[in-house]
Amino acid sequence: MRPPVTVVGSGPAGLMAAEILATAGVGVRLIDHMRSPARKFLVAGRGGLNLTHSEPLETLLTRYGPARDKLEPAIRDFPPDAVMAWCQQLGVATFTGSSGRIFPYTMKASPLLRAWLQRLSDLGVTFVGNTRWHGFDGTPTILALGGASWRQLGSDAKWVPYLRSQGVRVNDFQPSNGRVRVAWSEHFKTRHAGSPLKNIALNCAGMHVQGEIVISHEGLEGGAIYQLSRVLREKPSQNLMLDLKPALTAATVAQRLCQPRGSASQSNFLSRVLRLSPAAIALLHETRQNVTAELIKSVPLETQGFVGIERAISSAGGIDLAEVDANFQLLKCPGCYAVGEMLDWDAPTGGYLLQACFSTAVAAAKDMLKSLPH
Repeated sequence: MRPPVTVVGSGPAGLMAAEILATAGVGVRLIDHMRSPARKFLVAGRGGLNLTHSEPLETLLTRYGPARDKLEPAIRDFPPDAVMAWCQQLGVATFTGSSGRIFPYTMKASPLLRAWLQRLSDLGVTFVGNTRWHGFDGTPTILALGGASWRQLGSDAKWVPYLRSQGVRVNDFQPSNGRVRVAWSEHFKTRHAGSPLKNIALNCAGMHVQGEIVISHEGLEGGAIYQLSRVLREKPSQNLMLDLKPALTAATVAQRLCQPRGSASQSNFLSRVLRLSPAAIALLHETRQNVTAELIKSVPLETQGFVGIERAISSAGGIDLAEVDANFQLLKCPGCYAVGEMLDWDAPTGGYLLQACFSTAVAAAKDMLKSLPH
């Protein structure tokens, strides 16, 4: 009989590590300081659970930026196809959306989580809630304690001081996939907060992304903004350039603006010839510049950093990747692994976050199995 192990943290990384270990006949004690498991996973999945992404693996790997080299072997070993097969084994069918994102057919996390927890229970995994991890006790351990966003759901980063006291370098947490500040006028934000800007493109520090953003009272959020999280975090005062009509050339926009306007107001004219939404037209007026083709193709937006980590979808920072080996074992703490968002890697939303959580957990659990006596 293999000796029991401890998995700390019951988010997706912790649950996946527990499953790999228990499937191999290891007794697993899964502890969490929250009363019930996977609180953040459940809330994140209310509006549509992005499990992974269907784009080519070589493209997917680029989404992890500087962390790619460390994460790539684990993701190749447990890629998106493996995530979908795992879901099928749970009895949860998946589908690929128009964006390439992969979802469970139910779109929500709760049915998948129920099936997952039942499987873990059948495998003999013991869950202990309302229990904090207080440090190494010699038991083989996988840490899956999360980052520092949505702290009310469990990822409170209270593990950081302990690991630092053990000589482990932990980089300060910063917001990612969150709302960026833009100093709107009172008139603009009162009228247009909550309005989407669809089919737009953003350019920032040499990066070009297309998608959708949403105007908020504090600034901007949404998928296209999240793809720029790293550059916006590293250069918080960097200007964004917003293309309201990326499918049209500047010459085509200029040609349409030359059409007779007649008695139509400027707003009605822009709506008619370019199909700009009221929010997009108001944004042009917010710049206090003459509306030209150049402005429509490149609206300048001065950002002022992220709103705050407590409202970000995920966080950057955490255990420096140089502190773990190729299978995410802590070099200064033999027999202990760290997986998921407590490691210092970053990715946009769209399935990339869960994919890396799953893959790092599988890699760590498989490696731990090699060292456990049979």
